This record gives sequence, C-alpha cells and structure tokens, in this order.
Amino acid sequence: MTAFATTDTPLEEVLDAGLAERITTAFGHRTVGDLLHTLPRRYRQHGQRYDRRELVDGERVTIIGTVATAATRTYTTKQGQPREMLTLTVKDEDTTFKVVYFAGRRIKFMLPVGTVAMFDGTVSRFRQSLDLKHPEFLVLRSVAGPGGQLKGSGDLAALARLSAEIDAEGGPSLFDRPLLPIYSAKESVTSWDLLGAVVTAIRALVPVVDPLDDAVRQAAGLMGLDEALRKAHLPGCVEDADRAGHRLRFDEAIALQLLLGARRRFVARDPAPASPVRGDGVRAAMESRMPFELTAGQQTVLEEISADLTLDEPMNRLLQGEVGSGKTVVGLLAMLQVVDAGRQCVMLAPTEVLATQHHRSLTAMLGDLGERGRLGAADQATRVVLLTGSMSTAERRAALLDIVTGEAGIVVGTHALIQDSVDFFDLGLVVVDEQHRFGVRQRDRLRAKGRDGMVPHLLVMTATPIPRTIAMTVFGDLEVSELGELPGGRRPISTSVVPARDRPRWVERTWERVREEVGAGHRAYVVCARIDADTTDAPDGATKGGDDDRAGDRPPLVAAVELHQYLSTGPLAGLRIGLMHGRLPPEAKDATMTGFATGDLDVLVSTTVIEVGVDVPEATVMVVMDADRFGVSQLHQLRGRVGRGGLPGLCLLVTNSREGGKAMERLNAVAATTDGFLLAQLDLVQRREGDVLGDAQSGALASLRLLSVVDDGEVIEIARRHAEEILDSDPGLDTHPALAERVRRLSGSDESDYLFKY
Repeated sequence: MTAFATTDTPLEEVLDAGLAERITTAFGHRTVGDLLHTLPRRYRQHGQRYDRRELVDGERVTIIGTVATAATRTYTTKQGQPREMLTLTVKDEDTTFKVVYFAGRRIKFMLPVGTVAMFDGTVSRFRQSLDLKHPEFLVLRSVAGPGGQLKGSGDLAALARLSAEIDAEGGPSLFDRPLLPIYSAKESVTSWDLLGAVVTAIRALVPVVDPLDDAVRQAAGLMGLDEALRKAHLPGCVEDADRAGHRLRFDEAIALQLLLGARRRFVARDPAPASPVRGDGVRAAMESRMPFELTAGQQTVLEEISADLTLDEPMNRLLQGEVGSGKTVVGLLAMLQVVDAGRQCVMLAPTEVLATQHHRSLTAMLGDLGERGRLGAADQATRVVLLTGSMSTAERRAALLDIVTGEAGIVVGTHALIQDSVDFFDLGLVVVDEQHRFGVRQRDRLRAKGRDGMVPHLLVMTATPIPRTIAMTVFGDLEVSELGELPGGRRPISTSVVPARDRPRWVERTWERVREEVGAGHRAYVVCARIDADTTDAPDGATKGGDDDRAGDRPPLVAAVELHQYLSTGPLAGLRIGLMHGRLPPEAKDATMTGFATGDLDVLVSTTVIEVGVDVPEATVMVVMDADRFGVSQLHQLRGRVGRGGLPGLCLLVTNSREGGKAMERLNAVAATTDGFLLAQLDLVQRREGDVLGDAQSGALASLRLLSVVDDGEVIEIARRHAEEILDSDPGLDTHPALAERVRRLSGSDESDYLFKY
C-alpha cells in the first residue's frame, strides 16, 4: 500500500484489498476522494445522552458506558453443550442498557464491573429494557487501569489497533476524540470499517489543491478544501464538523451551477428566430375577442415571454404556476406572437389523451382564427394540427404535409414530435406542457429542428409548483416565471378527508354527494390508484405501500375496473359512468374523454391519466380512492381538474389510513390549503427530491452526493451567485482547471462539454 495518496488514488492502493473491494461493491467508491466525500451520518460525543423515546427497535447504536452489574448463568444448547451466558447492565449517562453475551465465559474477565467500554450493536426493546445482544466491544478503561494489550472484539478491536498506531506516532487516539464519527453501514461494510478506511486514507493524503480562489472562499466564508476533508471526518468540535460539511456541499453546488450557467451561455450563443409583437396579427385579434381579462400575473409573465421572443437569442423559460392559473392562455398568446412572425409552434404533451385535449381546447379558443384554409376563416387565421401515433395513415400524412409546408401554424402532439423524422417548415417556438422529465437531452434535440441554423425558443410549463431555489437547481439553465393567482371566476376548491376505515358511513355519503352534483347538472371524477385486480403497482408519485400501515393491516387498493362495475350497479346505478385507464386503445380513450367533456357521461372512473391538462368546466367533484397512496403534489394536481367553470369544486380524499399516522397527516395538509408552493415544499421534505423530481436533469443532479435541493437552498443561492461571477470572467474555466475537472466529474456525462466549447 502506498504511503502517499491524492484524492485520485485508487482505494486498493491505500487500503487492504479486501476492504477496498467491499467498499467499492457497497458504495461505488473507487478513489480516496470518493471515500472522503462520504460524510458521517452523525457524531457520537463522549457523555452524549440517548433519548429513550427516539431509539428504534432494530437500530444500530454505539454506546460508551460503565459496566454497573455483571451476572452469569449456565444453560445447555440444543446440541447438549453447556454454555455460560453473561448479562451486563451498562450505564451510558442516564440511560441503562442490558448487554447479553450467550457465550460469555471468556468475555466476563474482560468486562468486570467498573470497566468503561464501547459497545456497538443492534438495540431491541423489551418492555422498559433496552437490550444489546452480542454487540462488538472495546475496553476503553480497565478496572486495573491502563494496560498494554487491547481488549475487544470484531471491527472495534481492529479499529483500536489502528488507533494504537496513531497514538504511537504521537497523534490523538481515535477514542479520546470529542466527536466519534458514525457512518451508515451497508451490506458487508460496517461503520467501523468505514472509519478505519477514512483514517487510513487521511493519514496518507497529501495536501489537497483547493479549486476555489481565496477571494471566493473569503467572500463565502468557506473552510479550505484540505481542512474540510479532514475535519468532516475527525472534527475537534461540532462547529468544525458543520463548517466542513458546508464547504463540501458548496463544492457540489458551485460545480452544478457552473454547469447550468455554462449551458445558459452556450445556448444563448446560437441565433434564434426573433418574433416581435405585431399590432395587426392573429395574436392581437385573439386578445381583442377574449371574453375575460388577463390577471396581473398573466400580463407580467406574458410580457417577460414576449420580450424574450423578440430577441435573436433562444428563450429558455420555465413557466410554473398553480393548477388553473391560466398558463395555457399565456402559452397560446406566446405561440400566436411567433405565428405572426411567419413561423411555426409546437405544443408537446406527455400523453396522447392530453395532446388531444389540448388540440380541442386550442381550437375552441381560437374559433375561426384557427381555421386557416377553410370556409369562413378569419383573415389572420392560422391552422392547428394534431399529430399522434394512433392516427390513421391518411390522417398522419395530411398532418405531416401541413407541417412541412407551413400551413400548420400550431402543431400539437406528444414528445415523439421531436424524436421522429418530423420536418417543420420553420419552427420558432416549442411549448412543453407538464413534463418534469423533459430534461437536458430532450431539449438538445430541439436544436436540430430549427431552420437555417436557427434554434427554436423553448417554454416549459408546469402546474406542479417547485420552490424557487429548487427550480434553479433542477431547471437551472431555464429562466423562471411564476403564476400565483387564479383567474377571475375560478372558485376555491373545498377538500375533505374521508376516513373509510373509521367512518364507513362517510363513504356512503361520498357517493350521495356525487349523485347530488350530477343531479344539479354537473359531472364527477372518481380516481383510482390501479387499473384492476391484477395491477399491483401504486401510481406514479405514490407512496408505494403507505407510510404507517402494518403488513396485511389494510384492504387492497381499489381498482378502477372493479369500482366502475360496483358503482354502475350499486351506489351510482342509473348514472352514465365511463371508464378510463392507460390500457384502453387510443380511440376508446378519446371517445370516453369526449363523452365526458360533452356531457354524454356523468361520472368518469379513471386512473391518473386525467392528472393534468384535462379541462371539463362542468366537473365539480372529484373522489380520490386510496388517497394516501398519492404524493402531496399529485393530489393537488388531481383536484385542480374540478371547479374550473366558475362553480365551487369539491375534492373528497378517501383513505383507509389510521388517525395520527403520517399518511393521514399528509392528507390533512392537502385538505387544509390550496397553496401549491407550500404543498410542493411539504412533498419534497417528506419524500425527498429523488422521488419527486425524477430524471429532469439526468447526469448532474443524479450525481449529487451531499447537496440536498430540499435543505440547502441558501447554499445553492450563494453558489449560483459566485458561479455567475466566475463564468463572467472565465467562461471556459481556463484559469480554473480544478473547478473544470470538478464539473466534469459531477456531470459524469457529455453535459460538461458545454464548458469547453467557447
């Protein structure tokens, strides 16, 4: 093994080959730098007290205490062998543990009463007793005083030998340190394995070159990188550990912001089709005949987008807002501005159902302004064309002809439009509706769709609000606009939780409310988490099994097919009830959705295919079955489908969860507020960003080890500011080679190439 190492040194050159292999297998760490960027999950302080209420059965704990009593008894094994069981009571400050060794004949001589020792094992609770069975141990202070030979077992004994080596070299013993790092164990690697590996690596590590300038470190109040890597694992005090962790998270944040900032600058270098506002075009005609006034928020956002579209550099903007805040109208007016400039627009939807719905609603809003080439069309009219995979060959051929000749000013379809060989006459703007997973690589495909080297403008719209610091990380190469207020005429949605397990009568009342709404001429959604009895998966964005239910303690998920049959012959018999789910043929989905929109159906039993985009103004009530299996933001999205026509909306969340559990707490939070940004923050805190944000930034975001876009908003804000300053003065990072390499490593993909194309 080498005596000197850098952060690039392979682990097998520093550690025992077997340990290095186990760490690589368990954690994916291959270098010293990988290992040192794995921070302790907590630190154990001498004299630190345990709160008995917080100790979880099965949790691995490390205690440092004094043996208060020791007792032995003899028993016979199943094989007839006599054994001596040792039972100790160990006091760790004011918490007492019972430590049991079933083969304790030799151990009892190492751990007499009065011995101070460290024990590491899995805690179990029995009545008022906290038990550790067969924990590893290490004698820290013997009754006989300091001794020569180390006494202990397992990894603790091996770690003690390492500590003795350090002590012999004049360094402080690991076990005399005020803070002892505790790592997350995994597979065949214990916390002590990792601590031993980290200490060995730190002892061999030569001083690390800091990628940040002194000016940046001082301005941001940061510890040096070399000091941070050492003190993150072996801090002298809590403040050292906090400052070291802050520095390492900042490094990830600034590398990510450099990557995203470089993308913004790179995209801005290419020409885009400038599309100024015209006073006599189709947009002006549309604005003059709209039956409502735009809200102040809509006007502000539209002005931002219009200003971007007039420039000859590509717009890259994220428009996010509440469900029903009027993003579609803003998107339409933006598209008409580009159409007025003689160019085409694309609106991409995540599903064919939503693409068809968008085509229908845009056509309805435009009226004769969307009937170019047809009898009775307005003078300034354009044409809106739908292109989906389920269209007939003749329909598809006609649509493609309209697109390639430029007859179609607005093209609506799924993401296949940018992946298939669809040729545009002159594409000027792409509007992406409601798709978080429309990431970097998909956006890059758009660059080839423009004409004469032009890059189309991009507008990404989402009704799943994302707190601003998170948006600047996940969509950091996009400018962000927000719509917070609802248009005039929108009524607030009332939400109630229906505890089916405890209040079965409330479920009966739920179906009575549906009948009452239908009787008043309105319509109802009923949403299920699965399609039929053969479907076992929970819905996208769901909690995948419930937060607080014991195994086998709850009924199976309600299935759409079975519920449709039950309602049709039971509580809602006599009403016209449709069924919608993802396995239906496209023509059946379209027919069902059309029937519900036109009033041929009273009730629509559906899976979450109606989550976004579907607009039926007459729908006033939504029942969500097994609501605890959906995420907070998804529930907020779903209920946004009702109350869109000026009538009060009602959302009923049916659940079998128990009162007082996390699932019920989450549902009550949804019922208590309609603030989507507040709910989105709650969703991210509860489920963490990896579950919520998907692969929107495949590569860089997935490579973050320490930075949390939920918890580290302030760090991200500061890093973004410094990243912008660095890129302003050194866009290619030519004078910051260490930072450039850090960006390459963070992205783990070709995304970092944007830094080096200047």
